[in-house]
Amino acid sequence: MEAGSWNKVTGGKRYRTADSVEIANDAYWDGKNWERRGRNRFLFRTWNGNYFAVTRTQWQGERNTLTPLSQDKAILEWNELPVHLVRFEEAFPGVTVEDA
Repeated sequence: MEAGSWNKVTGGKRYRTADSVEIANDAYWDGKNWERRGRNRFLFRTWNGNYFAVTRTQWQGERNTLTPLSQDKAILEWNELPVHLVRFEEAFPGVTVEDA
């Protein structure tokens, strides 16, 4: 499943799925379709190091959305999404993780 082609300008920045790297999602094949409870979430990183999430929905009354995220919120999102397409170090270059 793909997030589809998105292009949104917000806060003076253009977010485009076509020019970004998908780093995580919750899409999975259940044998019939890709939808997870009618909604799927995709996490992206732009080539400039900005993060955003795309939510695709099939629920009546809801709209598909593209939401810019801070790096901290993107890390939280990455941890909550079950499918990681790249390693943490690739998704969040320069972030150091220390043992607790």
